[in-house]
Amino acid sequence: MHNVVIVGSGPAGLTAALYTARANLAPLMIEGSQAGGQLTLTTDVENYPGFPQGIMGPQLIQDMRAQAERFGTTFQAADVTTVDLSRRPFTLTINDEETIQTRSLIISTGASANLLGLSSESRLLGHGVSTCATCDGFFFRGQPIAVIGGGDSAMEEATFLTKFATHVTIIHRRDKLRASKIMQDKAMNNEKISFRWNAVIEEVLGDEVVTGLRMQDTLTKHTETLPCKGVFVAIGHTPNTHVFKGQLAMDPNGYIQTSHGTATSVPGVFAAGDVQDPHYRQAITAAGTGCMAAIDAERFLETAG
Repeated sequence: MHNVVIVGSGPAGLTAALYTARANLAPLMIEGSQAGGQLTLTTDVENYPGFPQGIMGPQLIQDMRAQAERFGTTFQAADVTTVDLSRRPFTLTINDEETIQTRSLIISTGASANLLGLSSESRLLGHGVSTCATCDGFFFRGQPIAVIGGGDSAMEEATFLTKFATHVTIIHRRDKLRASKIMQDKAMNNEKISFRWNAVIEEVLGDEVVTGLRMQDTLTKHTETLPCKGVFVAIGHTPNTHVFKGQLAMDPNGYIQTSHGTATSVPGVFAAGDVQDPHYRQAITAAGTGCMAAIDAERFLETAG
């Protein structure tokens, strides 16, 4: 029987592990198939406080993990495949084999950026291909950039990137945007933004870093090349909540709903990081909610036992 089990090993989960470990709760962390979360796919992290020269994403995760381990966190490299949150203690099944029980649960499984599914995109992720303008826009000062998508997030990313880029080209597979009128107007009225309609990406070009895009017109089937130094894929995120569906309150997009800090609809279950945050999606905000979840879990255990 565990006091606290933490599912997910990104900044939110690792911060929760640090705080619960220091509270002598001996947390168990189930790391998941992508241990460390999206930061392990990031190269330079320059906006996390305390690192004036920046730090590599995998190194930041490694340091956070070592800190949590130092205070007594136990790690298990596995996936949670089923859960039963209908009664306490909660029951989790690991890799369809091992069953564990816990008095409290912190969910920090994050959200995965939707990608185009191209091998060239995967190969250059972190080397010119990004899913976060706030994280990486600074690296493309004075460079031409492409943004792929047609929703609010694409318009928001493109508008933000004009602070750094010489020009931003928004590429959309249709001839109409899904974005709200106010976001469309903002992008369309920005002199540094242009639109390439009815186009799909065939390949991200470049050997070690991005040099451009090869795209096809969906109407004429004509292929053309767009030179650019950065490609921001903004076609949405999917929260990693499938294993908890039907057991916790979620919004229409599958994000876990929280109240009074990090409490979910089930007492004793808490959620932190991108799994309950569709707006900020930053390492520092994830870490902050991880701290909150740990304190919430500690206080819950003090009263509920």
